[in-house]
Amino acid sequence: MPAIPGPPLAPRRTGGPVGGLVGFNAMSHAEAATLLLSCCHSLRWAERVAAHRPYPTVDALLAAADEAGYDLSRAELDGALAAESSLPPHPGAPPAARTALRAAHAAYESSFGHAFVISLDGVRPGERLDQVLAGIRSRLGNEPEEERVIAAEELRRLARARLALRLAEGLTARHSEL
Repeated sequence: MPAIPGPPLAPRRTGGPVGGLVGFNAMSHAEAATLLLSCCHSLRWAERVAAHRPYPTVDALLAAADEAGYDLSRAELDGALAAESSLPPHPGAPPAARTALRAAHAAYESSFGHAFVISLDGVRPGERLDQVLAGIRSRLGNEPEEERVIAAEELRRLARARLALRLAEGLTARHSEL
């Protein structure tokens, strides 16, 4: 009976590290926590996700990352948000769009005390600038507590997308330093 082809969770590279979920599960606790900190800048979140290894599936790992994100205290969330930075527009963006984005980011940071966070997972590259500008404009009118809830959800989505990307890219040492 022929084997059913499918993508391996952790391909081995000749002379390179084991990547994917198997590689993540095989890392030392310190290595896993460092990689996780590159996804969400909360030591408690990273420690908690790293401590529950091994994960049987990528979905289980991502669900654990989500759950740990919901358990962040107010201070931990503040710290994680403070470590985020606003992404610059694509280098090919028109100057007017760059100016609008800088002004929108400045207004948001002035109102809420941290960088604007939004997950653009699934948004086509050509639509990202518009999505960010629309997101900032719509969220600037939020009350601080309402925005805190939205920013926390976006941070969880960002952490999940970053972690999934690192798994897909093979978890090289380069990725843990991002």
